[in-house]
Amino acid sequence: MSSNKFVAIAALLAVAEARFGQEQIPVAAVQALGAAGFGDPGVAATIAGSIPSALLAAASPCDKLSIADQMIDELGNDPQVIEAALGLVSAETNFNPFAVDVPFVCADPTLPVNTELRGVTPLVDPAVTDADVANAASAQSLNTPFDAQGLSQAEVMIAQGFTSFTAVDASGANTVLDGQDGGAGAGAGAGNGTDTGAGDEQDQADEGDVPAGCPAQTPAAGDNGQADNGADTGNNNNDGQAAGLDFGVCQPTMAFIGGLNGRPADEFTFIPQDALVAEGQQEALNPNIITNRICDQLVNVCDANDAAIAACKDAQAEIESLGTRDQSTADTWNALLGFAGTDSSAQSV
Repeated sequence: MSSNKFVAIAALLAVAEARFGQEQIPVAAVQALGAAGFGDPGVAATIAGSIPSALLAAASPCDKLSIADQMIDELGNDPQVIEAALGLVSAETNFNPFAVDVPFVCADPTLPVNTELRGVTPLVDPAVTDADVANAASAQSLNTPFDAQGLSQAEVMIAQGFTSFTAVDASGANTVLDGQDGGAGAGAGAGNGTDTGAGDEQDQADEGDVPAGCPAQTPAAGDNGQADNGADTGNNNNDGQAAGLDFGVCQPTMAFIGGLNGRPADEFTFIPQDALVAEGQQEALNPNIITNRICDQLVNVCDANDAAIAACKDAQAEIESLGTRDQSTADTWNALLGFAGTDSSAQSV
C-alpha cells in the first residue's frame, strides 16, 4: 500500500473514531443530578442508563425528547435539571456517514412537552450536507430557543434552513415535511417500510459508527432487511440487520434474565438468545463474556460474512466501553447489530 493511501485511510479512521461514543456525552450530566439529590434515589441513574440506546440510530429520534421530558417530570425543573435535559435534546445521534446520507430527526410536534425544552435543535454529524448550518443553529438555540409553537424539532430545523435529514413521525414512520426536499428520505429508510423518498429503501446503519439497524418498526410485506421487533426465530432471515450484514444461520442477540440455572430469581445474567450461539455457553454476570462468545460463534459456526463479524467486534468494543450490566446493556447490544426491539428478557428467539 502506498504511503499516500495509508495516510488517507488513517485520516478516515481518525474521523470515524472521533464520532464514536456520541451517545455517552449527555450521560454524565444526568448522573450528576442523582449525586446532587434531584429526584428519588436511583431515578437519575435509571434515566442516565436509558440515554445511550436512545441516541443510537436504532432508536426513534423522538425517544431522546421523551427522556428529556421525563427528566423534568421526575427530577424537577431546577435550572441544573433543565440544563442537563437541554443537553439531551440537542445531542447528536450516533451516525455513520459511510453507510447512510442523512440523520433522523423527530417530526412529532408534541415533543418535547415541557416548554423549557422547546425550540432547541440537535447537532448532526459534521459529514452531513449543510451540517455547519444545523450545528450553528443548535448552538444558537441553546442560548435563544427558536419559535416552536406547534412545530416539531424537524420543522424547526427546516425553518432554520437545514433539510438534510429523514423526518420520523410519532408512529416511527418516515415522512417528508413541507419545505423539505422530497428526496430527503431516499436511500435511508428507518426500517419501517414506509420510506417516502425516491429510490430504493436502504436500512440505516450506525450504532456508534457500527453498521446496524434503524428505528425498529413492523416491516411491510415483502420489505426485506427491515427490523422485525424480535420476530426472528434464529434462522437465516436476519430481518433486523443492516444492509450488507449477513449473520448466516444465527441471530446475534443477547438476553438479560433472572434465575437462570438455579440462580435466585433476582440474580440476572446475560446469555445468547440463539440456541446455536449459546450451545455449550453458560450464562454470565459479565456481558463481555457473552459478546465475545457471540462474535466467536459468528466465525466458527454461523457462517456470517466479514461485514457482520466486523460489526460484531465493533459492538463488542462499544459494550465494553459502556461498562453497564443491566437490561439496557442487552438492548443496546441488540440495537447495535440491527435487532432493536428484540425482547431481551427472553432466553431464546
